[in-house]
Amino acid sequence: MKIHLNGEEKEIADGLSIAQLLEELQIRSGRVVVELNRDIVSREAHGSTLLKGGDALEVVHFVGGG
Repeated sequence: MKIHLNGEEKEIADGLSIAQLLEELQIRSGRVVVELNRDIVSREAHGSTLLKGGDALEVVHFVGGG
């Protein structure tokens, strides 16, 4: 199925959760904020939130520095 990830169309497997997608992309969930269709998804809900075709997902990485 197709979703929009950070503004770009991406083909992913059906039935993936946010947590599974982050794992596939090798993104550590502890260092990102995930927005699904303009709503922030809590880290605790990443495993239970299933993606659907046409979803718009924004993944924002935290960057440390001073």
